[in-house]
Amino acid sequence: MSVIKAGSIRKGMYLLHKDQPYFVTKTDFMSPGKGSAFMRVKYRNAKTGNTEEFTYKSNESVEELDVESKQMQFLYADGDDSVLMDNTTFEQVSIPNTLIAEKVGLLSPEIQVYVLFYDGEALGVSFPPKVRLTVTYAEDSTAGNTQGQARKNVTLETGLVVSAPIFVKEGNVLVIDTETLSYVSRAN
Repeated sequence: MSVIKAGSIRKGMYLLHKDQPYFVTKTDFMSPGKGSAFMRVKYRNAKTGNTEEFTYKSNESVEELDVESKQMQFLYADGDDSVLMDNTTFEQVSIPNTLIAEKVGLLSPEIQVYVLFYDGEALGVSFPPKVRLTVTYAEDSTAGNTQGQARKNVTLETGLVVSAPIFVKEGNVLVIDTETLSYVSRAN
C-alpha cells in the first residue's frame, strides 16, 4: 500500500477506507474562495457493492491499495458465480457475479478479461472496450412510422438484450461497447 494525498485521488483507483477496499467512481475537487481545498469522492465498496460519498481535505493522507491485475479467460457460469482461468498458470478462480454486475451479459466463452486482486481476493473485473457477440433472436422489422433512427431489441448469445438498428438479423455478429452495453456496429 502506498500513501497519497487526497488531492491526488482519481477515478478508477482502489483506496482503503474504514479498513475496507473501495473503488473510486467519481471525484470532485473543490477550491472555495475562503478556506482550504477539499476532494469529494464517490466510492463503491469492492466487497459489498454499496456506494457512499466522503469528503477529504486536499492535504489529508489516504492509503491507495496495491491491486494486482491478471488476464483471465471466462470458462463457464456456475450459479451466482463465474469461473475464470489464469492463462499462464491454468488456475481456475470462481468470482461472484455481484463483482461483474450488469456486465455479466458480456461474458462469452473464451473472452479475455482482467481481474483485479487484493490480498488474493478478487475486487473487480475489467473488460476490453468492445466485444463481439452473435444475435440469437431479432424481431422482424416493419417499415412504418419511425421518427429518428429506427431501432429494435435483439437478444445476444449470452442473453444480453440491446437496442440495435432494424436491419440487424439473427446470426449477425455485433460489436458491443462494454462500458455502455450498447450496439456499436456489425462486425465484418
